[in-house]
Amino acid sequence: MEYVENILGTIGNTPLVKMNKLVEELPCLVLAKYETFNPGNSVKDRMALQMIEDAEADGRLKPGGTIIEGTSGNTGMGLALAAIIKGYKCIFVMADKQSKEKVDMMRAVGAEVIVCPTAVEPDDPRSYYSVSKRLGEETPNSWYVNQYDNPSNAKAHYESTGPEIWEQTDGKITHFVVGVGTGGTISGVGKYLKEQNPNVKVWGVDTYGSVFKKYHETGVFDEDEIYPYVTEGIGEDILPANVDFDIIDGFTKVTDKDAAVYTQRLAKEEGMFLGNSAGAAIKGVLQLKEHFGPDDVVVVLFHDHGSRYVGKMFNDDWMREMGYIE
Repeated sequence: MEYVENILGTIGNTPLVKMNKLVEELPCLVLAKYETFNPGNSVKDRMALQMIEDAEADGRLKPGGTIIEGTSGNTGMGLALAAIIKGYKCIFVMADKQSKEKVDMMRAVGAEVIVCPTAVEPDDPRSYYSVSKRLGEETPNSWYVNQYDNPSNAKAHYESTGPEIWEQTDGKITHFVVGVGTGGTISGVGKYLKEQNPNVKVWGVDTYGSVFKKYHETGVFDEDEIYPYVTEGIGEDILPANVDFDIIDGFTKVTDKDAAVYTQRLAKEEGMFLGNSAGAAIKGVLQLKEHFGPDDVVVVLFHDHGSRYVGKMFNDDWMREMGYIE
């Protein structure tokens, strides 16, 4: 009989899916690394389990402990699933721009969720960075995950996602494109791929209101670049330790409107019911058209599932209110 011991055994080994209609204008083969096949429906299941196992191994996370983290939703879901199997409690802190579905989803798997304002500085005591850090200091027998600076985040992708992509493309991958938030995925996958073939190009998809692109190009952390944006799960107003800028060849920025519109187009034209960052990622691929040739194999990673955005990007009333559709 073929079965896994528990739900955590289903993490990883996600399929590559060929993109068709949306990439007709491109000369190359475009393959999507389809991470919604993970049990928590996102790429974050990989690093959530890795971070927990590494914290258990070195004693930061003790039996019966409480896991505390600031999350835009998907890391929280991955941590919660692992916590259920391993017997931990979870407290998650989120920004109020995240979809209601994400809050409900984490409460559904037993986590306590605290919602904080988005439009404050990262070091403001009300920010979700500050609140999660404070709870980590105040809660007995707790472990503050800190996915932004936790090296186990990138390690998970170096050890699983990167090798999977290399094997699935038979080493023929020429470009890897992915939205950048904590930086774990792009840095871990990028490091592995470049070790196999230094000519693989690694591109990050950024959003307007985030600091990554300008910092990568100039080395300047420009606070004037920072303003609130709608796109979920990518971009930052900080520089996480997990973003290894030396591995990244470049960034392209995608507008909130394009990310939302292309999220809908993925569903309606490719049958891919995916999250907001997938819309940004595929638009980013299209914006990079001039970098691709007929022999290239481009892999774009899609982070999470459309069910988390039915009240937003998949709601035409919301899309009209935002001015994204007529």
